[in-house]
Amino acid sequence: MILALVCGAQFVVVLDIAVVNVALPGIRDDLDVAPGDLQWVVTTYGLLLGGLLLLGGRAADLLGRRKVLVAGLGLFTAASLAAGLADSLGLLVAARAVQGAGGALTVPAALSILASTFTEGAERNKALGIFGAVGGSAASVGVIVSGALTSGPGWPWIFLVNVPIGVLLVAAILRFVPASPPDAGAGRRRFDVLGAASVTAGLMAVVYGIHQSVDHGWTSAATLGFLAAGAALLALFAVVEGRTRQPLLPLAMFRRPTLNAANLVAALAFGSFFATIFQASLFMQEVLRYSAIRTGVAYLAIAGTAFVVAGAVAARVVDRRGAATALVIGQLGVAAGLLLLTRVPVDAGYWADVFPGFLLIGIGMGFTGMAAQVAAFIGVPNSVAGLAGGMVETAREIGGSLGVALVGTVALARANDVAAGAVGAGGVDPAVALTEGFQQGALLAAGFSLAAAVVAALVLRPAERRAAVGVAEPTEERPAAIDIPADPVPGEAA
Repeated sequence: MILALVCGAQFVVVLDIAVVNVALPGIRDDLDVAPGDLQWVVTTYGLLLGGLLLLGGRAADLLGRRKVLVAGLGLFTAASLAAGLADSLGLLVAARAVQGAGGALTVPAALSILASTFTEGAERNKALGIFGAVGGSAASVGVIVSGALTSGPGWPWIFLVNVPIGVLLVAAILRFVPASPPDAGAGRRRFDVLGAASVTAGLMAVVYGIHQSVDHGWTSAATLGFLAAGAALLALFAVVEGRTRQPLLPLAMFRRPTLNAANLVAALAFGSFFATIFQASLFMQEVLRYSAIRTGVAYLAIAGTAFVVAGAVAARVVDRRGAATALVIGQLGVAAGLLLLTRVPVDAGYWADVFPGFLLIGIGMGFTGMAAQVAAFIGVPNSVAGLAGGMVETAREIGGSLGVALVGTVALARANDVAAGAVGAGGVDPAVALTEGFQQGALLAAGFSLAAAVVAALVLRPAERRAAVGVAEPTEERPAAIDIPADPVPGEAA
């Protein structure tokens, strides 16, 4: 029951990353949104979710996991109601930001409850595999749900449907999940608010700078100014974490090679995947003229395949060959699918041109979703399980937001270039320009997946092997090594 409930909490939070994609044309028309501003409905949620996950993970460790999980779900549910009732882009984006904050409390608390409930080894790997499979398939299911609701009662219901689900989850968690005591030192600790604010603001500035490059170019003062501000804020975050006595992210956590490698792979993999969902939804509706419901059904090739592969194949590969091998297989599959999508024509047929790429992406994400979760928890003690869960989820959500921003920006810039270059020649069909933009974006996303496969093979796999043979990784409570001089100086205590 605990596994089912924490998976349910994870599912609704990840679902809302992708659930807006199919609804974007409807939101644009109803709220009169400029095409270049649509990505903020997606990225604002991901940025607040990713930027505050570390704070949520630390809160779960210090204040009690069930308490933080219930608080996060309550905030997420209330914000979902506000998003469904929003009548302007500003209100919708604000509600999405609060949704992200609620999700940032929910996900690491759910993950740490799971990690502390199941003992490390085969039992925890199986539970984490299920948790990862649910999270990996949630994004694909989100676009299917979005298509059904957008074509039916309308796009506000992609948010309003969260309200009864959230209420039921909170009631069941209070009934079935035992309360965990807060950390013994919680009463003497303060939360690192400056660290959380600086990392969130820094990431948002970087994304906005990328967004500005579409209209003003990469060398413009606006683009460089926001990128520089983002870099400065992220540097401030690093300084704060190194000097504060109670950091949001203890720097000792970066001495865990498997966790670091898993985080990098997760950022690249989900940056590729979320960007693909964002792009493909617009391509199918704006170019191929699919309805919202047809677009949602088209994603069954990804969602269904990912779920089956995660449960039937990926778990065995992780048990026998390790998480790194599963991640290499998965990301090579995703890259192959995206390379197929770089060749789709403007009059693409679903079964001949779209389905093969979607099928390979589904297979790849089936391996990736569960393996990333398992890799992140190798050798992690329960005392920092919430923080470790926050780190891997942060990597996934921030990677996803940056992926959407980068790939979306490159695709839009390519479409604009094609349209502008054909003006003197009598113009070009907008569908042709959008198709070339989609192809360029798919190529960049494939590059992210290939990079994720390389990191998994060259960095994560060796770290995983060292952990398997019992080479301990340092914890935040114990230094990585203690240097003892071979010949003590006479007169000094040994």
